[in-house]
Amino acid sequence: MFTRVCLVHYHEIGLKGKNRYVFENQLKDNLKFVLQDYPVSEVIRISGHLRVRVDEPSYLNEIADLIKQTPGVARVSLAWLTDRVVDEFNQAAALAMKSMEPVHSFKVHAKRSNTNFDISSMELNQLVGAYLCEKFPDKKVQMKNPDVEVVVMVNQGSGYIFAESYPGVGGLPVGSAGKVVSLLSSGIDSPVASYKMLKRGAVVVPIHFSGRPQTSDASEFLVKDIAEKLNKQTGGIGRLYIVPFGEYQREIALKVDPDLRIIMYRRLMFLVANNIAELEKAKALVTGESLGQVASQTLENIMAVDEMSELPVFRPLIGSDKLEIIEVAQKVGTFEISSQDAPDCCTLFMPRNPQTHANLKIVHEQWSTLPIEDYVKEIMDKLEYIQFDSPVYKVGKIK
Repeated sequence: MFTRVCLVHYHEIGLKGKNRYVFENQLKDNLKFVLQDYPVSEVIRISGHLRVRVDEPSYLNEIADLIKQTPGVARVSLAWLTDRVVDEFNQAAALAMKSMEPVHSFKVHAKRSNTNFDISSMELNQLVGAYLCEKFPDKKVQMKNPDVEVVVMVNQGSGYIFAESYPGVGGLPVGSAGKVVSLLSSGIDSPVASYKMLKRGAVVVPIHFSGRPQTSDASEFLVKDIAEKLNKQTGGIGRLYIVPFGEYQREIALKVDPDLRIIMYRRLMFLVANNIAELEKAKALVTGESLGQVASQTLENIMAVDEMSELPVFRPLIGSDKLEIIEVAQKVGTFEISSQDAPDCCTLFMPRNPQTHANLKIVHEQWSTLPIEDYVKEIMDKLEYIQFDSPVYKVGKIK
């Protein structure tokens, strides 16, 4: 019997020229991490693809599901690995056809990655196609829009035959694009923003600003679940920072105009995030803001907060509406977690009528009345964190 493998295809990695092997190796290491609990005996590079050898075929579909969710994977195919023998190609092609039943029409698509195999792609199409016609006389050959396309690929001394193939999430392998710090709440938006950065190859260091001690720590458990979910899919989260922020919100609420509270909270959050980014050697901040979605996300208010960051602030969702964000959250698997109610800093000491168009002069005047340096020092001394297993995270300089 032939060996079952998952053949991993990529697109964007293939455009990387002389550096392509770096991205391929990173994706290989990430897949080893994602599949570490499954019966996989090897993950190796072959020409233009990665090959995942599956020791227990009953896990093949489950393994393929995990692979296609891994950033950097454009497509995964459930293939039979054969020797470079036409008879084996034929038998595997018949198995591929059976796996896709019911089938009424098919075509064969053969391709070689090099020319050291004597039979041309066109001849392979004819040979395997003729065998399938004989084996399945009730199926017809149809070159346009067939029910099934049976692929016969000759690559680096082996044959790969498959018909079952699924799209992946695309993007770049996590760990190939540096490190960012993400402001992560237990809501719907910020986990999606973090995921989008993971999908672009960044290692994400999440920070959760908890309402503790003014609220319970329920949101912290939800955020931990979210971080675990994202890390299991990508391997890109090594540490989650927890900031007990409620006491500082209370202090700010007592000292500034009610309508400016949210802006002041977020300015302090950005200062703390910049300090953590410095420790972690991260190059940017990430938030889940969407333009105009809530009072703090107007252009004026965004500008009033952004001036506190020395680093670029990425907002992957800035042009997305709520339905689009929810759709991604459902696909990623964070929506159900985020839909649970838990009090956090976002709902603490909220004004009845928050400012939507902040006047920077007034913001600066009131900001100057707060002992910000003391706040930041105290917060950094009280930082807590949860560590996760990650193949790409390198620990920061803290504790």
